[in-house]
Amino acid sequence: MTTEAKDHSAPLVAVASADAVLRHPEAGEHLLTPVERERAARFRHESGRIDFTAGHLLVRLCAARLLDVPVASVTLAQQCPDCGLADHGKPFLPDHPDVHVSLSHTRGVVAAGAGRHPVGVDVELAGRSGSLRAVARRVLTPAELARVEAAPEPDRAFLRQWVRKESLIKIGRATLDTLAGVDLSVLPLDVPPGPPLRSRHQDLHLLDWTDREHDAAVAAVSTAAPEVVELTTAG
Repeated sequence: MTTEAKDHSAPLVAVASADAVLRHPEAGEHLLTPVERERAARFRHESGRIDFTAGHLLVRLCAARLLDVPVASVTLAQQCPDCGLADHGKPFLPDHPDVHVSLSHTRGVVAAGAGRHPVGVDVELAGRSGSLRAVARRVLTPAELARVEAAPEPDRAFLRQWVRKESLIKIGRATLDTLAGVDLSVLPLDVPPGPPLRSRHQDLHLLDWTDREHDAAVAAVSTAAPEVVELTTAG
């Protein structure tokens, strides 16, 4: 994964395999809160528990790098604004209310972000694109749908727009009900493996990349230009 280090105030985002996160020397399930452990235990399959755990550890690693503090000192929490329960909802850092965090996990791959500016991240495996595309007409604008259907690989084209729009939801700029009104049709659909592609949508900075190792589409969005960092090795 590409490492960029330019602006220490920029949001930091990372993507890695769940196994790699669990092998990180600073990570470990002991860092999870009791609520997180209880949530992890609910998964019927071990793979789901691992993905959940890795996502919650990777976001701590991003936040610790941003804050220049030990990972063990970072506590992650969630709270639903509707029901008040602490086992779901937007993640946040109780001890650092000025820091924004986001996380995403799919089968064997996790992504996370942390920044002093709002940040949202999403990752999806290319293999999921066919199932996700069933909702295309409900979440794409007519212009977006026309471009996706005209693309050489429509499923992958839709997946690119999907991760972008999921990131917008996580940053609070859209909901599932309003996605069809958010038009990203001017953005490129082909994002080859390699350096992340940077673009803009209104006041937002978008970062798109294709993770070759996992064949995954990744997107990050923030009000400041994010940096991609490698957090699956020491230092």
